[in-house]
Amino acid sequence: MKTHTKLAFSIVVIGSLAILAYRFVLPMINNSNQVSSSDSRNLKGTIKIGVDNWIGYYPLCSKELKKRMRRSGYLLQCIDDQADYDSRIKSLKKGKLQFAVATIDSYLSNAYAYDFPGTIVTVIDESKGGDAIIARKNRISSLDDIKKNTSIKIALTPGSPSEHLMRSIAVHFDIPSIRNNKSWLVEANGSEQALKMLQNNKVDIAVLWEPDVTRALEDKTLIKLIGTEDTRKLIVDILLVNRQYSSENSGAVNTLLRNYFRTLKYYRDNPAKLEQDAANEIKLSKNKIRAMLKGVEWKSLTDNVIDWFGAASNVTGSNEGLITSIENTLDIFEQNGVTGKNVLPGNDPYRLINSTFIKNLFNKTINQPRSGKTKLKQTFTALTSQQWAQLREIGTLKILPVVFQSGSANLGFEGSRQLDKAISNLKYYPNYRVIIKGHTGTRGDKIANLALSRKRAEAVSRYLRDTQNIDQNRLHFQGFGSTKPLPRKSGESNRAWQYRLPRVELYLVTDNY
Repeated sequence: MKTHTKLAFSIVVIGSLAILAYRFVLPMINNSNQVSSSDSRNLKGTIKIGVDNWIGYYPLCSKELKKRMRRSGYLLQCIDDQADYDSRIKSLKKGKLQFAVATIDSYLSNAYAYDFPGTIVTVIDESKGGDAIIARKNRISSLDDIKKNTSIKIALTPGSPSEHLMRSIAVHFDIPSIRNNKSWLVEANGSEQALKMLQNNKVDIAVLWEPDVTRALEDKTLIKLIGTEDTRKLIVDILLVNRQYSSENSGAVNTLLRNYFRTLKYYRDNPAKLEQDAANEIKLSKNKIRAMLKGVEWKSLTDNVIDWFGAASNVTGSNEGLITSIENTLDIFEQNGVTGKNVLPGNDPYRLINSTFIKNLFNKTINQPRSGKTKLKQTFTALTSQQWAQLREIGTLKILPVVFQSGSANLGFEGSRQLDKAISNLKYYPNYRVIIKGHTGTRGDKIANLALSRKRAEAVSRYLRDTQNIDQNRLHFQGFGSTKPLPRKSGESNRAWQYRLPRVELYLVTDNY
């Protein structure tokens, strides 16, 4: 190679390297300098969550949670894919997202193709009016009208909760024309487009989610056929975590869940703040935000552990609602010809869930003695009546009827003895508050019975406070009079039944984290 050719080649190579350095290396150096010279130097990592604009996801993407996560060393980013579930699950599979939200049905229908890349670590919420089937009043006035009209056109977003709602209704109300074919389906790209199709008279029915449900019902020519406020565990939103990420970054998963449930409790205790924050970020009026929020039933940490994952072994009535919902959803799929039950890996629904994180968080938050000791003298913060009403009942302590002097609220010797037995059991559960419920027999004046039951419950509260030195903020008493009698046993005489009715019950309750 000639000298001038070598020289030209060298100049080209050096120039190319300089351009590459300018475009890639220099920004990296600048980025490193910015991080090292700012408060970002302690950042542990960035967490990306795939979401859409469903109002139920607001606490998960709120400034409040992002602030809490930043304090914990993580940058939280919510990536809105406008309900493109397939893309969301694909990104979760590739690790572009660490977390993703979905409904149970949308995960089952979209994740099969990607070998279910995420596990369910918590139930976020249940739709309670946030989704609905809306129709033109002059064409369809009830679900039965759908059965009669085989040429009906329905707009909805495929692969979304809207489609699952329609499928479920077709099965539960026996509408063969919906189950057996898809000639009725008019595909929409999101709820807003489905609503426009309905308003423009291009379809007879649209399946919508908020805020479009509220917008649709402002039109008096439209009618709601059914909404999820009239369903139970049908449209359930879940939080998924990438399987590899959860194995390698369990601390980050724990941090997100801990801060999420704290944020959820903060908003539950401050509903006006939730409305204000949501209105500011979503750019809608408070009235519309309020209507949207009514369509969501968020699930607390306690709800998750007890009702959905069945992970509270020491709590009576613990249920595996998540497994039941998965199986019920697959049954609906099968009856609609969507897919069979064998879509599950190993035909095992437990492969889709991971209860470890919320179970450990629950035990650390609620079940472990704060002082490290088992004792009755533990301090509790004062609660308002509204806050007491929000507490979750864990169970009733085993206690025989507390004996009072006839027609009075004065404890007898036997009554005190029974309370002492209950207190001995209470020592094993130092972190639970206690609601004391008084009841009377069904005879006599109802108003007088109500007052007497309250006085008796108050007497028990006073006994626990004064003789056992239990913090008064831990105790709350209520009187129900004769309004909640015990069920009568088979063959039980009226006299024996009436003897059992006057009682005082001690309910263990906990903050609904």
